[in-house]
Amino acid sequence: MAKINGNEIRPGNVLEHNDGLWSAVKVEHVKPGKGGAFAQVELRNLRNGSKLNERFRSADKVERVRLEQKDQQFLYESDGMLVFMDTETYEQIELSADLLGDRRPFLQDGMTITIEFHESEALNARLPQKVICLVAETEPVVKGQTAANSFKPAVLDNGVKVMVPPFVDQGENIAVNTETMEYSERA
Repeated sequence: MAKINGNEIRPGNVLEHNDGLWSAVKVEHVKPGKGGAFAQVELRNLRNGSKLNERFRSADKVERVRLEQKDQQFLYESDGMLVFMDTETYEQIELSADLLGDRRPFLQDGMTITIEFHESEALNARLPQKVICLVAETEPVVKGQTAANSFKPAVLDNGVKVMVPPFVDQGENIAVNTETMEYSERA
C-alpha cells in the first residue's frame, strides 16, 4: 500500500482510514483566507455504505489501497444474492444484490461486470458504462415538438424510467449510461 498526501486524494481512490476501507466520492480543495489549504473529502465505507466527511491537510498522510479487479459473469439471482462466475477459473461467488444499489435493474443474464476485491473480500461491483435496454412504453411523438432540449418520459423493459428524445419510439432499443442512468444513444 502506498501513502499519499492529503491533497493528492482524487474521487474514486480507496483509502484505509479509521480502521476501515473508504472510497472517496467527492473531493473539494479549499483555500480559506486564514490558515492552510485542505481537501474536504466525502468518503463512503465500502463494507457498510456509511458516509463520512473528513478534512485532510496536505501534510496528512493516508494509505491508498489498490483493489484487485476481476471480470465476473452474472449467472442468476437467488434469495437476494447475486451469483457470479469467474470466467477464467469457473469459481462462483455470491454477493448481496444491495451491492449494485439502484443500478441493479440494469444487470442482465450473462453480463460481464467488474468486481473489485481487497484480499479475498468482494467490496464493489461496476456495470459496463452503457447497457442496451428496450423501451417498453413512451408517449407518441407530438407534431411540432422538435425543440433541441425536449425530452419525454419512457419506461424501459427493466422498469427503470428515463427521459428520451422525441424521436425514440416504443419497442426501440436504446443505450443507457449506467453511471448517470440517462439516455445515451440509439442502439
